[in-house]
Amino acid sequence: MNYTETLDYLYSRLPMFTRIGAAAIKKDLDNTLLLCEHLGNPQHKFKTIHIGGTNGKGSTSHMLAAILQEAGYKTGLYTSPHLKDFRERIRINGQMVPESFVTDFVAEEKEEIEHISPSFFEVTVAMAFDYFAKEKVDIAVIEVGLGGRLDSTNIITPELSVITNISLDHTNLLGTTLPAIAYEKAGIIKPQIPVVIGERQADTAQVFLDKAAETASDLIFASDQLQVADTHKKDGFLYTSVFQDKSCLYKDIKLDLSGTYQLKNVITVLQSVHSLRKSGFTIPDEALFRALENTKQITGLRGRWDILDNQPLVICDTGHNIAGITEVLENIHATPHQHLHVVIGMLKDKDISSVLALLPKEATYYFCQPSLERAMPALELARQAEAFGLKGEVFENVTQALTAAKSTANKDDMIFIGGSTFVVAEVL
Repeated sequence: MNYTETLDYLYSRLPMFTRIGAAAIKKDLDNTLLLCEHLGNPQHKFKTIHIGGTNGKGSTSHMLAAILQEAGYKTGLYTSPHLKDFRERIRINGQMVPESFVTDFVAEEKEEIEHISPSFFEVTVAMAFDYFAKEKVDIAVIEVGLGGRLDSTNIITPELSVITNISLDHTNLLGTTLPAIAYEKAGIIKPQIPVVIGERQADTAQVFLDKAAETASDLIFASDQLQVADTHKKDGFLYTSVFQDKSCLYKDIKLDLSGTYQLKNVITVLQSVHSLRKSGFTIPDEALFRALENTKQITGLRGRWDILDNQPLVICDTGHNIAGITEVLENIHATPHQHLHVVIGMLKDKDISSVLALLPKEATYYFCQPSLERAMPALELARQAEAFGLKGEVFENVTQALTAAKSTANKDDMIFIGGSTFVVAEVL
């Protein structure tokens, strides 16, 4: 099979969460362990950092990978889902895995894949670990797919576990309360492995403290240690200074990930760097500053407060749950514009009503649906939105919705594209 045929095989042959939802989830680690055992347990052949959480784990993963790369480490990065190209999931020093590796891996392991019948995600994780081992990376940053305790990535023993924050998402799979979700995320905490929790939250802190006590792991809440101040935006960058108590540790850090919600993530990243330094990693401040200024260029990250055009200002963002949309709306309100146009599509298994309740009634909406089975039909989304006073037109697909928004908006308006990662993916 060539590369296109290989991807078609993976997409059609294997259950895929992004396509069909909960039915694709295997609620144990057995398949991943079998696949990796067959491959000679590649996950044990390189160092790792494991990153989970509800929001911010993708940005945090990319920032940390950029920092390690700039510090001179050959750095693997595994993330999900991809936006444009499957190979975005598996990178070394910012470069995507070659198409030839993907096709060769599937060709060589096809018999084992069909014997084990793993999910799409389980195969992808095994492929990433095999690639990182064969390329002899110094360290790999591994982003959790969903949850933590039963996520396929959770067969590693990392140098550091990182959990960004907890909010309500995937409640049909992870639980309907913050402590229940935190319990699943805390499953990545390993015996005697240090752990950084990005945000101390009243409802979840004790869950993490209890787990860390059980595993004898040193735990630190980044938000207890570090604070940001003197924050401002200029020329598309977010500037901030980071303090510990009243002492300035990092003055005027320049972030190319310019959404203000990145302030929480950068605290998590910097505390993680401190932990890695204690473990023997050499990470100069110069490398840290360079990486944070150029994270998108170094790693290829897209879709985080991503400015696509000006006059009118066109911005997309993958934030899609209550906490993510809340952060996005704060950035929209803080960005000068005349009228707001929102191109929006959502997935059926999300908490749609809670998100719609947050959206501004004065905006003009362009309801659409990404092309996958889990998508909420645009007409149904518009009907539900109307109950919250949100008005607009319905479009067959994302492209038509964006075209209509661009033809309607004036040069001083803002067009925001989001509601689902997959709407952003289609625009990109």
